[in-house]
Amino acid sequence: MSPTPTTPTSTPALTPRELETLHHIAQGRTYLQAARQMGLSPHTIDTYLRRIRAKLNINTTAELTRLAITLGL
Repeated sequence: MSPTPTTPTSTPALTPRELETLHHIAQGRTYLQAARQMGLSPHTIDTYLRRIRAKLNINTTAELTRLAITLGL
């Protein structure tokens, strides 16, 4: 039996708002710009990104961007 490769479908589920936040950050928007686009505070954007990082063990914005590209965001 071959090992199962790690794919986006095997990662912990992200909420729709976390995915939307990830999309904005991957597009190069600042926390403030993403917050304005989503009608939220920058603090909430920070919270979403901390949750994403914790769920997926991601440390940098570059890794977040790679994830967004992998997910087709």
